[in-house]
Amino acid sequence: MKIVFMGTPDFAVPVLRMLMEEDYDVRAVVTQPDRPKGRKRTLTPPPVKEEALKYSLPVIQPEKIRNEDEWKKVAELQPDLIVTAAFGQILPKGLLDIPPLGCVNVHASLLPKYRGGAPIHQAVIDGEKETGITIMYMVEALDAGDILSQKVIPIHDDDSAGSLFERLSVLGADLLKDTLPSIEAGTIQPQKQDESLVTYAPNITKDKEIIDWSLPADSVYNQIRGLHPWPVAYTTLDGARLKVWWAEKADGSYNLEPGTIAEADETGLTITAGDGKAVKITDLQPAGKKRMDAATFFRGAGSRLKAGMKAGESDEQK
Repeated sequence: MKIVFMGTPDFAVPVLRMLMEEDYDVRAVVTQPDRPKGRKRTLTPPPVKEEALKYSLPVIQPEKIRNEDEWKKVAELQPDLIVTAAFGQILPKGLLDIPPLGCVNVHASLLPKYRGGAPIHQAVIDGEKETGITIMYMVEALDAGDILSQKVIPIHDDDSAGSLFERLSVLGADLLKDTLPSIEAGTIQPQKQDESLVTYAPNITKDKEIIDWSLPADSVYNQIRGLHPWPVAYTTLDGARLKVWWAEKADGSYNLEPGTIAEADETGLTITAGDGKAVKITDLQPAGKKRMDAATFFRGAGSRLKAGMKAGESDEQK
């Protein structure tokens, strides 16, 4: 079975690695172009390209796969199957129609829930108790194809988007490994998605990074862990932005306005939410500083913070 693999971030690497370890005939890897990264804007290849080069696989990096000149490069390889995992672009119909066994995608949610580019982040932000992987046929619409297989895993209360990302990337490779033989044999039984249950998880925008202290403490906590380790939630405090890398649920209740500092010491920065409960920030990053734990923060920039001060009051958020 000749396969063309399409993927871009770390999530897709275990899938490509599985295909190679199982001796599938991977004809080429398609991924996004190299992008500038870091303060020095160094041109950096995507993780899937780095993995592909370890196996000396041909790499194709279209800026826009919908461009016919670009997708025809894939068509010329005459794949029996196209496998995608977090490629980052919707494939055009002309390309979808090429492989006789179709195009399948490894998606990090239990479709039809969380179609879109940020299903892992959104599941944590929403406080979901479980998620999983869906292997699906691709169509010329966002994550709307028939389901081939699914596997469920729990979301633990201390999971972050990062920890869930790692678990799902491995699960995706394992589930695809189990699903490919029936695709190749033609015995797979696709199931249509229930359109009445569709929800979406669009890419994270800047406004989703701002902590809204009027929400319940659980929602604030879920937002913080759902944006860890990227792009990271933030608030404003003492006139400056404060990135919130990690927090924990605080004990007790407080008769204070949302966003009020209830306690400030080397164990953490406890800030009240809209339901009278609070979260304790334990890992943070003041503007212009490096990431640090609460103890380090309160020995330096945080030493001037006192109970009663308000977070989230800044022109930056208006």
